[in-house]
Amino acid sequence: MLKAAIFDFDGVLTDSEVLHFRAFNRILAQFGVQITTQDYYKKYLGLSDKDCYNTLMAAGILKVPAGRIDDLVARKKEIYAVLASTEGQIIEGVRPFLQRLSEHKVVMAICSGALLSEIELILEQTGLRSHFSVIVSADQVSKGKPDPEGFLLTLKRLNETIGPVLADQCVVIEDSHWGLNAARAAGMHTVAVTNSYPAEQLHMAERIVKRLDSLTIDDLRRLCA
Repeated sequence: MLKAAIFDFDGVLTDSEVLHFRAFNRILAQFGVQITTQDYYKKYLGLSDKDCYNTLMAAGILKVPAGRIDDLVARKKEIYAVLASTEGQIIEGVRPFLQRLSEHKVVMAICSGALLSEIELILEQTGLRSHFSVIVSADQVSKGKPDPEGFLLTLKRLNETIGPVLADQCVVIEDSHWGLNAARAAGMHTVAVTNSYPAEQLHMAERIVKRLDSLTIDDLRRLCA
């Protein structure tokens, strides 16, 4: 039985991945480091800001004291906010799909590696905030995707908000293998949208689509049957 749809944010609802990429590189440029587009999508896209910096440090690419990570995250957040305020856009097909879910009274949540302030900023600007009963962000968990912590916390919050919900009554919509593996580890059903990666890299999903509005309510219900 379908009870909830849980969305990743960047790359699923909004095309802000490129804004995160640009914001990261503005910070890294101060240390003589730049990430290529190819490396960002291959190695870092699914990580939280903190995990991204820690990964770069562990690889010896970024040479800064560990105690500076929180400062880098805060500075990147400021740069991203400026970019998002002028360039953030909702991906085509998202609005009609969210409306479809609302009409069928499917509860919606977000579980994202982005910061809560970044998510709220774009949702408010685009008028989509009212669709989502629960938002779990990177600053609310200790382990980012592919760890299932975020999805398990989302499930807990859904239970507190709307009553009993089981993991297999949730469909997670993701654009990366990090997120899909995290959702599977949490016992949830999965749909991949090919906004960031080609279908062959998202093979672990139960369903793969090019646009969200190509999904019907019956498609989601069948996953939870």
